[in-house]
Amino acid sequence: ASMFLRDPWYWPEIWQRNPQVRNPHLIYPGDILRLIYVNGMPQMQLTRNADGVVRSQSTDGSGRKIIKLSPSIHRQSLNEAIPSIPADALRQFLTRPRVITEAEWENAPYIVGSDDAHLILGARNKVYVRGELDKERIRYSVFRKGERLVDPDTGDLLGFEVIYAGEVRIEKYGNPATGNLLSTSREVLVGDRLLPTDKGAIDQQYFPSLPDDFIDGKVISLFDAISSIAKYQIAVINRGSLSGLEVGHLLATYKKGVLARDHFLTRAGMSRADAQQLEIQLPDERSGIMMVFKVFDKVSYGLILKSTRTISKLDRVDKPR
Repeated sequence: ASMFLRDPWYWPEIWQRNPQVRNPHLIYPGDILRLIYVNGMPQMQLTRNADGVVRSQSTDGSGRKIIKLSPSIHRQSLNEAIPSIPADALRQFLTRPRVITEAEWENAPYIVGSDDAHLILGARNKVYVRGELDKERIRYSVFRKGERLVDPDTGDLLGFEVIYAGEVRIEKYGNPATGNLLSTSREVLVGDRLLPTDKGAIDQQYFPSLPDDFIDGKVISLFDAISSIAKYQIAVINRGSLSGLEVGHLLATYKKGVLARDHFLTRAGMSRADAQQLEIQLPDERSGIMMVFKVFDKVSYGLILKSTRTISKLDRVDKPR
């Protein structure tokens, strides 16, 4: 979209979904894209390239049409569509970002100990679990309590970010129950909680679109970062499905304009009210574009697709203007 449009979020308005093409919303290696005009409006046309021949058309001096056929490089076809997000950027999605309420955390079953009495556990360790378990479920994800997510505008607690640590399989139910750690992405600690495994896989293919309404949100947390993030890093914002956000929505991030002092206005004869003119609020400046990939009720996770400067906590996010 960025190759054809200055503002790639307008891509859905020009994308022509050809009903005769299988999976018309996906782009595969070798496909041909053409920008055409229909009734004066631009449209993007997709043609599947299957014959491996490049054709160019011209005319000779007498006006006769000449079609030149040229062999192209032999390519082995790929069954997978070109991903809209690079695989390297997707690796961090394996951390399974998740937001829960305080009540959900307090009521979740937890690891109370292990067979070897260690406090720090890893894959293949046997663990003991206390709390209410669903006996129809044998596999759980292990999480550690993370950052409190607070709305900077209202002070309301939006939820807790929980940090994924691994997978456990329950072998025997009881008080305590017995389980085995199948895999870990970081150390598992006594006290970590068990939550049902999120079966919703992160899709690599997104069809970008704009929210219907303006969002007027803020960045409230930076995923695996301290002070700032840039391209292909993750931000948490204080807007979710209750604000109309959906997976695939594009949002712009804005750096708040600073308060500048005008040194060229004269102070002579100024009243106190007039003296306020010496300070001027500079406008917010766009700092990047993010795509929403995980949506909860009140918060969402967005991947930074483009950044012209670093993005920090409390930066504003909204529908691109």
